Amino acid sequence: MSGNIRLLSDTLAAARAEDRAALVAYLPAGFPTVEGGIEAVKAVLDGGADVVEVGLPHSDPVLDGPVIQTADDVALRGGVRIADVMRTVREAYEATGKPVLVMTYWNPVDRYGVERFTAELAEAGGAGCILPDLPVQESGLWREHAEKHGLATVFVVAPSSRDERLATITAAGSGFLYAASLMGVTGTRESVGGQAADLVRRTRATTDLPVCVGLGVSDAAQAAEVASFADGVIVGSAFVKRLLDAEDQAAGIAAVRELAGELARGVRRTP
Repeated sequence: MSGNIRLLSDTLAAARAEDRAALVAYLPAGFPTVEGGIEAVKAVLDGGADVVEVGLPHSDPVLDGPVIQTADDVALRGGVRIADVMRTVREAYEATGKPVLVMTYWNPVDRYGVERFTAELAEAGGAGCILPDLPVQESGLWREHAEKHGLATVFVVAPSSRDERLATITAAGSGFLYAASLMGVTGTRESVGGQAADLVRRTRATTDLPVCVGLGVSDAAQAAEVASFADGVIVGSAFVKRLLDAEDQAAGIAAVRELAGELARGVRRTP
């Protein structure tokens, strides 16, 4: 079975045709439980997200801030496995028909086996993978199998990336580019900052792929700000925090659905 890179591309193109940015949500698999995580992912898609990233919980993250780390710890203590991540992808895709990616560090994929991981992700209906710590120059094996199985390979670019480096990264990527709005880890911030707009401008000069901005967006006003210059707005920690702060699972799922609706309205208006 082929993966859903075409669905991802078509979804981002449809948002652009509507003269708006796409809303890309992130939630880790297995949090607060495997079942609860699946319901939360479906809720953000039902609430208005165009695309969702399902995080593969990791014990030693380099990009994730304290909110997502806390959720990952809960998921890992609960015994989450890669099979649960694939199940989350499958059930979310089958329930909504929207593109679902996996965001993971390289070590779990390497240990699991690249061919096995890509084949299972495609079979689950996945659209691709975001690999924040996989260097482009070491990504050949992954990209070979991802392309074979119809999966996008989404690389992360940062404000520190020089133009020559940006060109190398964007040439190897597919689906979209994940532009980190600032140097640092994930987490909500009061301001996304001007670095993001400059990074989007420089990245677009090297590629026709959509450029989606993440790290720091937490409300509709910030979503509107980023949507004014990016092709997609990525929101993760704000969703996870809603689940962490909820008094029970049902309240958490309702809260993330509500936030998705607020952010979806945000990407449809100017700041």
